Amino acid sequence: MKTTTLLILTCALSLNTVFAQENKENDKSKSSSHTIAYTSKGVAKIYSIDKEGKSNIKSINTKGDYLALSPDGKTFAFRVYHDDGKTWSIHTMNSDGTNSKRLTHAKNKWDSAPEWTPDGKKIAFAREYKDSEDVWQAEIWIMNQDGSERTQIESLKGSNPYFTPDGRIVFTSKYKDKKGEISIADIDGTNIIHLTDNEAEEWHPEVSTDGKQIVFMSNRDGNFEIYVMNIDGSNQKRLTFNNVGNWHPSWSPDGSKIIFSSTNKDKKSHIYIMNKDGSSVKKILSHGRKATFLR
Repeated sequence: MKTTTLLILTCALSLNTVFAQENKENDKSKSSSHTIAYTSKGVAKIYSIDKEGKSNIKSINTKGDYLALSPDGKTFAFRVYHDDGKTWSIHTMNSDGTNSKRLTHAKNKWDSAPEWTPDGKKIAFAREYKDSEDVWQAEIWIMNQDGSERTQIESLKGSNPYFTPDGRIVFTSKYKDKKGEISIADIDGTNIIHLTDNEAEEWHPEVSTDGKQIVFMSNRDGNFEIYVMNIDGSNQKRLTFNNVGNWHPSWSPDGSKIIFSSTNKDKKSHIYIMNKDGSSVKKILSHGRKATFLR
């Protein structure tokens, strides 16, 4: 089932977010460099903090979500609604918000969750729709970066594709008639390995930059919480513990932090950040959803 002066106009830039250590023996704060893309009220935005801790938010003036930045930092892929929400499509645009192009045009089908291959030459995406017998289908497709040569990876049934550094696909799979398990496969759809296997809904896997861990969301313990596991499915660990829904986790480029959106008591979605072990949870943005660190 994951965005001041913004030099991201030409490349993915870094921002610095300061986290004060709770250990009283060390009063100095650590800072790490990040850029965050997210959606607020249906509009794509970029959030940044400079070295002095001053933050800034810039809209890139397009409606859409599921922003994914190409490895070279020049192009976003994202999802847009059409036909009053009956059709979803994948678009690309320059990292400054210009030159938007629609890549998929399948009417009454939901194309979402675009993800770039590690070499930046192709984009994978999820497609959902009702077939002629009114049964929901969940497929994974791949295409060239310009939208040409769209091809279904037929053996992969599911959504939320995400590439490992070595080019395999981690995704949310339909498995044993269940809607969401986390699986991994080769890019051609072979060698499928199911990393989770339970009655829960488990969605939105994202692989750490070093390829060693996967962060994901699961309702195995009740409401949706954030979990992490090794790339082989071992050492599954729950990171968040509260009574609200936590969604769309994303790794920081250095693997030390995780951001996620959470539906708080006010029933609105806000964006939080925490250490990779689940400690030091802090809200960084109000009224935001589906945030992702930009590599």
